[in-house]
Amino acid sequence: MPPQAEVGSGAPTKSSEPLSPPSTTNTTTIRIGSRKSVLALKQTQIVHDALQAAWPELKYEIHAMSTMGDKNQVTPLYNFGAKSLWTHELEAGLMEGALDLIVHSLKDMPTQLPASCTIGAILTREDPRDALVLKSSLQTIYTTLASLPAGSIIGTSSVRRAAQIARKYPHLRFADVRGNVGTRLAKLDAEDGMFTALVLAAAGLRRLGLAGRISQSLDAQSGGLLHAVGQGALGVEIREGDERIRRLLEPLADEATTRACLAERALMRTLEGGCSVPIGVETSWIGEDKQTLRMRAVVVSLNGSEAAEGDREERVRSREEAGAFGQAMARELVERGAGRILEVIAAKKGGSGDASGGGIERRA
Repeated sequence: MPPQAEVGSGAPTKSSEPLSPPSTTNTTTIRIGSRKSVLALKQTQIVHDALQAAWPELKYEIHAMSTMGDKNQVTPLYNFGAKSLWTHELEAGLMEGALDLIVHSLKDMPTQLPASCTIGAILTREDPRDALVLKSSLQTIYTTLASLPAGSIIGTSSVRRAAQIARKYPHLRFADVRGNVGTRLAKLDAEDGMFTALVLAAAGLRRLGLAGRISQSLDAQSGGLLHAVGQGALGVEIREGDERIRRLLEPLADEATTRACLAERALMRTLEGGCSVPIGVETSWIGEDKQTLRMRAVVVSLNGSEAAEGDREERVRSREEAGAFGQAMARELVERGAGRILEVIAAKKGGSGDASGGGIERRA
């Protein structure tokens, strides 16, 4: 069965005719939904400014609201059951017609959207890697995960990060850390703070002007960690069938990023993973014509003791082929043991409400 396209079908059509403005009979003001965090608003401003440049004759308003994940800053992410932790309230506004589009970190978007919603565009990807951020007083002493002494506590709310680090660096410990980037950095740098370092998304740090805090960029070659599905990319969610808004977004979309991210999302959807499941990926375009996609992927048990890995290359010339590529990688991982690992994780979470296993230290 061919994969269902998340963003239109095939590559966007090219025309020699200049793109004309979508009909503005409904309203000339485009209402953009966003979370309230500083990073979310920075990312939404990127989309706002791009739309303003493409369609200067229209007006744009940013409407920010708090989501379930924003309101609860105490519960570890792996204990939430909801897959739409960062999107539900915004999607309600979109479906009710109060918003015309929503800007998300693509990694926060569930792979199964409401039936009346779809991805309207995926923008050019920022650095997708994770980043090691050391306590400010330790930056001249240590530089990498490997250099940290035994017992060092790494702050992360991601079981994907914790599981991969537990596998590669069993001498390190973990503790959950929640809050926006500024709050997390303040907890890290506090003199009496428990954390030696944090692992955060490099894209968020760069967008906030905090690239100087990155001590090590983490990928397959450096540190041995694979990033989250969709990490570093912005996804714009719209109503299914809203042709007017879809056309507005056409100049913003990046086809290479879109195909790579659709492949990643197809992988996760097939494995039925989410924010609380340790699935890591790394995609890159290779070959002279950059039409061959390479994907590395891993599923890791919560304590890092087991892993299923894959490394696949294939020509990906359309969005449908991207989805099929991701599905094929998922099947390859299942054959290598990923299904059993995910079944154990699901049973653990269903039985106790806690998928932390032994990899993440619980805070008092």
